[in-house]
Amino acid sequence: MSRSYGQYCGLARALDVVGDRWNLLIVRQLLIAPARYRELLDGLGGVATNLLTDRLRDLETAGVVERRLAEEGNAIAYALTPWGAELREPVESLVRWSTPLMVRGPGGDRFQTEWLVVALRALFAGKASAHQSTVGVAVDGRLLQLRATHSGVEVSPHDGRDLDAVVRAEAQIVLGLAAGELALGDTLGLAEIEGDEAAVQALFNHHRSSHASSDP
Repeated sequence: MSRSYGQYCGLARALDVVGDRWNLLIVRQLLIAPARYRELLDGLGGVATNLLTDRLRDLETAGVVERRLAEEGNAIAYALTPWGAELREPVESLVRWSTPLMVRGPGGDRFQTEWLVVALRALFAGKASAHQSTVGVAVDGRLLQLRATHSGVEVSPHDGRDLDAVVRAEAQIVLGLAAGELALGDTLGLAEIEGDEAAVQALFNHHRSSHASSDP
């Protein structure tokens, strides 16, 4: 790394690697899926091309990111190394910590629906569901899927499978529901449900009650 805090401390040394501006957002994009350079540029929105190149080089040198052959064509894709993928836990912890910062909505900030893949996985972490179902979440014309199982909730872009229900709402409503800050009854007129409403209730209301029971 070009700069260092010069401290023999785990936090300082971690920040030497991922503390520079954009580094953790690059990690966020690669937690969604490996990506080509152009896909990273589009997904980050606002990063300068030369800065992205520098950050990728630094992360690759540090062993956080590696280059692979893309699944289609001969292009190069960037992916997290196994060690880099271990950043999922601290990234998800930061997402959960950010809940009070998110309640006011996006304001004038950029937003891309794909970022919800990381956010929703973080907010549902450790929450299993007795009711197995697959619920779609539609935000800004993009569709994600939440697959509730006995072992947890899997979050991904919609892969074409049949959905038990679809929830259409703005991002802050979806995040409020997932964080347990809102119940479905709080979202009348703000969220539209198509399909099996019981599946949606089981997913979000179960999560809300689990969240509430963990409060002191």
